[in-house]
Amino acid sequence: MKKIVLAAVLLALVVIVLGAYTRLTDAGLGCPDWPGCYGHLTVPSTDTHIEEAEKAFPERPFEAHKAWNEMIHRYFAATLGFLILVIFIWSVIKRAYYRPAKLPFFLLCLVAFQGALGMWTVTLNLLPVVVMGHLLGGFAVLSCLFLLYLRLSNYRIPGGDSHMRKFAKYSAIGIVILVCQISLGGWTSANYAAMACYEFPLCQDGWLQQVDIKGAFSVPDAVDYEFGAHDQGERITMHVAHRIGAIITFIYLCWLAVRLYTNANSSMIKNMSILMVLTLGVQVALGVSNIVFTLPLAVAVLHNAVAACLLLVMVKLCYTLYRKT
Repeated sequence: MKKIVLAAVLLALVVIVLGAYTRLTDAGLGCPDWPGCYGHLTVPSTDTHIEEAEKAFPERPFEAHKAWNEMIHRYFAATLGFLILVIFIWSVIKRAYYRPAKLPFFLLCLVAFQGALGMWTVTLNLLPVVVMGHLLGGFAVLSCLFLLYLRLSNYRIPGGDSHMRKFAKYSAIGIVILVCQISLGGWTSANYAAMACYEFPLCQDGWLQQVDIKGAFSVPDAVDYEFGAHDQGERITMHVAHRIGAIITFIYLCWLAVRLYTNANSSMIKNMSILMVLTLGVQVALGVSNIVFTLPLAVAVLHNAVAACLLLVMVKLCYTLYRKT
């Protein structure tokens, strides 16, 4: 079962990367219906099917590359859902051998809700709240799968390091701060505000006069949210909030890493603190590169992937401090 869970963890990471790629290539509505694509189980390929598709959805002209981006993401997500179902069934059958029986059930419920969010993302025309929720749902599935993998593992800290348990609550706070920052990033991306500030380290001249906190974190009435429905001032506010969140996250996690490294006796915790700082550094560099180089696709996708990796590092650190010290 442990190998199956590890495969699911890796697949969940792939799904997150594909989801980011789909969003960043503006393919979130590449297929305007769900679960199929223009009324078909796969992307229309023949001239007849394409003609029928465009007649059925005249408001959404068929674009093959966007449709394929969307459907490939759906195929991988469906495979992940099936794998989680297998994990749940296996945990029920082998419940006498595997204690984490509640977590697989929670995962099954979570991935089912994640599927619903995927459907609403399309049917509600990229409603920002749903898009951000879909992103956070993907991160939640990944984290829970990784937690299940850790619970099935039998590693121990050589010699013990019980005095480090007092730092467990700080690692949990770190996870909360990181998730808030991921949420801000998701909200910024869902509202197409990634380039609202195109200068670094500060936003362009006059940005402070355009700040609108209330408007930035509300959902305007619109029929279609593709390419955003907020005005420029509201998008600038989202972007600035994400930058401020990045500073807070960076300072807190660096402080935590230093405290862990200087107080730990075990090389395991020391190595995790080093890995946390390295991953955090890569993430900050990617975030800066997004602004400096005007949101290159590869960099933007990696920014999502490394955020997921940083969350996994924090999950492992928190689990280690609570359960293994």
